[in-house]
Amino acid sequence: MAAQCCILAVSAALYILCSHGAPVSPTGAHLMLCQPHMTYGDKFYHTLQHCHCDDAVVPLGRAGKCGNCTFRVCFEQCCPRSLRHQESFLVKLKGQSCSWAPSPDDKVCRSVG
Repeated sequence: MAAQCCILAVSAALYILCSHGAPVSPTGAHLMLCQPHMTYGDKFYHTLQHCHCDDAVVPLGRAGKCGNCTFRVCFEQCCPRSLRHQESFLVKLKGQSCSWAPSPDDKVCRSVG
């Protein structure tokens, strides 16, 4: 009976902490509680703040250059293309193939220079 009370108390405490969004920072080998997390190699990262991109963990807001455009590296990709003997670029959503025809959601970018 005492073990059940202890389990209930711990479960209730975790529920209260998680439902109120209390941040719990990892220390040592402890996991982040109440926060969505992923691992890349031996590192944990918070999925609402970072993503895994090009063999690195980067902030969600990180931007990259794609011709004269910028793109969000966690959500978009830069696709080079040739158009009438001119080099141009398309910014497509991640997961879409660069070889697909341009869609209305794509950004068309000119080369710089």
